[in-house]
Amino acid sequence: MRIGVDAGGTFTDFVVAHDRARGGVDRKVLVETFKLRSNPKAPADVILEGLARIGRPAGAEYRTGHKLVYEVVHGSTVATNALLERKGARTAFVTTAGFEDLLVIGRQNRAELYNLTPQPRRLLADRALSFGVGERTLFDGTIAQRPSAAELTRLAAKLRRARVRSVAICFLHSYRNAANERAVAAALRASGSRHGLYVCSSHEISPEFREYERSSTTFVNAYVGPLMEAYLEELGRAKTYRRYRISILQSNGGFLSAKEASRHAVRTVLSGPAGGVVGAIAMARRSGFTHVLGFDMGGTSTDVSLSDGAPRETTEASIDGVPIRVPMLDVHTVGAGGGSIARIDAGGLLRVGPESAGADPGPACYGKGSEATVTDAHVVLGRIGAAQLLGGSLEIDTARARSAVDRIAQKLKLKREAAAAGIVRVANANMERAIRAVSIERGRDPRELALVAFGGCGGLHACEIAAELGIRTVIVPQYAGALSALGMLMADQVRDYAAGVLGSDKIEQTLLALERRAHREAPKRAPRVEIERSADVRYCGQSYELNIPLSARGTKGSPRGLAAAFHREHERLYGYATPERDIEIVTVRVRARRRTIPPQLSRERQEPGDSEIRKVWIEGGWREIRVWKSTQLSSRRKAGPALILDYGSTTLIPFGWVYRRDGAGNLIITA
Repeated sequence: MRIGVDAGGTFTDFVVAHDRARGGVDRKVLVETFKLRSNPKAPADVILEGLARIGRPAGAEYRTGHKLVYEVVHGSTVATNALLERKGARTAFVTTAGFEDLLVIGRQNRAELYNLTPQPRRLLADRALSFGVGERTLFDGTIAQRPSAAELTRLAAKLRRARVRSVAICFLHSYRNAANERAVAAALRASGSRHGLYVCSSHEISPEFREYERSSTTFVNAYVGPLMEAYLEELGRAKTYRRYRISILQSNGGFLSAKEASRHAVRTVLSGPAGGVVGAIAMARRSGFTHVLGFDMGGTSTDVSLSDGAPRETTEASIDGVPIRVPMLDVHTVGAGGGSIARIDAGGLLRVGPESAGADPGPACYGKGSEATVTDAHVVLGRIGAAQLLGGSLEIDTARARSAVDRIAQKLKLKREAAAAGIVRVANANMERAIRAVSIERGRDPRELALVAFGGCGGLHACEIAAELGIRTVIVPQYAGALSALGMLMADQVRDYAAGVLGSDKIEQTLLALERRAHREAPKRAPRVEIERSADVRYCGQSYELNIPLSARGTKGSPRGLAAAFHREHERLYGYATPERDIEIVTVRVRARRRTIPPQLSRERQEPGDSEIRKVWIEGGWREIRVWKSTQLSSRRKAGPALILDYGSTTLIPFGWVYRRDGAGNLIITA
């Protein structure tokens, strides 16, 4: 049995599938989905509660003598929250002597060009916990100075006195020769073994050039690693009564084993959103769409992404101002979700988010909170009914929602409905900017794309946002409310390897070494490992690179093919190419992929019955519109306005839009 778990800020989603053998062929069949309220203070408890609900599937056929294995693929927010809230482990930074200020200085880029008094960066590293070691590796990998045993003994004593929980080691040019880093890491692990010291080195985490980004990535891994390690140990309690195999989805859209995730926690900082990207692409493809915008609006935030048949990736991300250089899906996140809090700022203007009511206390309509949120605005506008959410299992306190919105309305001197509609419009504006950031600002016209809306709130906002951007097709997938968790069951097992090769003439040898390592580290009895090669390439003298796939071994022996591919990609992204200029390879990459069998999804049977009628505030007034369950819809086209209800999501279809349910079970809405 495979279980996808997406731990969100408000709800934790579960999607369950199991093997059903027919004719000697194993198939993954979707069984059920459900949601639980998240608990930010104890996220593992919620996951264990959900796993305890999942029993042995009735009617499943098992091979004689084999025990049922519960395989959990989990999208974790542990690393993300620790980084955003600055609540990671007490971490020391160990670097080459003379470079102790590296993380403090950073890059001298100005995020606000015309701001003469910008806010200082929020630093993770404590300068008092930065230590230099007398060592030196030259740019070509030659060891000019090795750290002495006496100095390592003194360093270990300093770390014990500083009472650090973890250590990040990053030496100059260690991506070309990691001997000095290995020696220091071994000494510190030996001296700190009794205290459970968490030690990681840059050659293990991000073996690439650019010392600041490499140091920052390694430090983030050390900062969040102990928390991820403790979290996974807590989840391991489930093994006491069932046979669980736990994996963590990483930011690149593939999953890692729990052991790998505890050592490479930095690769999970966009764990949850990555599942949504994978799920959105897969579900859109079932309906015949390959060029899509993913729009995942949950309770706390909204994640948007763009895909041209495959998810876009980047190795140059920044999370809350902290550079992270590992492969991850290109996802843009804004603090706009169903739980985003509405407030009046000092200038008397309405603001929504990024602060969120989260799971505790949650929106006012959930019965505990008192501040107005986007969800409360929808309740006031009649778009969310009293027994609508989670199949009626989550009661809605309409009076409490109205009271919260009334306080905003009084400050704005507006009627209740106008204030609620204003909250929705401001939230829409925030999300529109995010979509523009991944499309228009990167040279793509959103009018050429379909908008895939999912998450608990995505369908309530999708058509209005699409209309503002000129998008004419909106797709609300089947299982939209739990699509991120479903995407985790569609993800492959992936491990990325990289090596800096700037100035090296041993490109092919380096690639082969990475491939051998990938095969060596593959689990025994694992499915066949597929190897994908790529290289970060640039024009000589440029300060940024483009990742170019290398189709087969020996590509370095055919430089024309690599150069031509680079020129084409450069022109596609930037509008120009200069083929007469020389190019250089900066980093080579190998991705080891083990394919998984995605769950087979069948369209839910159409239920008989007609729609209900409800009064909903839409386009400036109260109007009676049709309310359907998603399972009541057929392929017959219907005209809006309408509300479409599902277990974990609601979709609002305004005037001028036409909707139908296609053969894949997805809701297709067109203007």
